[in-house]
Parts: sequence; C-alpha cells; structure tokens
Amino acid sequence: MSFLFLPLTITIFTFGVLGLILNRTNLIIILMSIELIILAVNLNFIFFGLVLDDSLGSVLAIIILALAAAESSLGLAFIISYYRNKGNISILFLNLIKN
Repeated sequence: MSFLFLPLTITIFTFGVLGLILNRTNLIIILMSIELIILAVNLNFIFFGLVLDDSLGSVLAIIILALAAAESSLGLAFIISYYRNKGNISILFLNLIKN
C-alpha cells in the first residue's frame, strides 16, 4: 500500500487549521475546525497502522475518537447554555462570562 492517503489527511488538517485561523468569531465553526484536525490525525493513525501492519494505530484512533466525542459534547453543551443566557455565540462577547 502506498502513501496516497497523505494528501487527503493533509488537506483535511489544513482545512481545520484554516478554519481556526480565519474564523475567530463563531464558536461552532471553531469547534468543527478542531474536530477536522482530530479527524485528520485519526486517519493518519489508521492508515499508518495499515501500512505498517500494526493494530496500535486503530486502537489509538478509537481512544482519540472517544475523547473527541466527549470534547465535542461538552463544547456543544457550553455553547448551548451560553446561547440561552446571552442570545448569541460570538467570541467577541465571551469576556462577559468572566464576570
């Protein structure tokens, strides 16, 4: 098996990083960008595990997927509760939480 999957994972990772860099106002898009980065890392673990004929990559990917699911559920819960209290999900007004 060749390394033809690397451009796919690099593209997904780049979209995630660009989403973090270019969008600094919407919390949901930032959360989705973090999930894209985690997806690219998981795909690399799985593909390199297949190339090297090792199951450790799949095990690490499953563990990371479980942690990413917990992270996204907590993030969405915080975003929903913030939206119910303040009426918007802009990061510009996030400093109001500190008070």
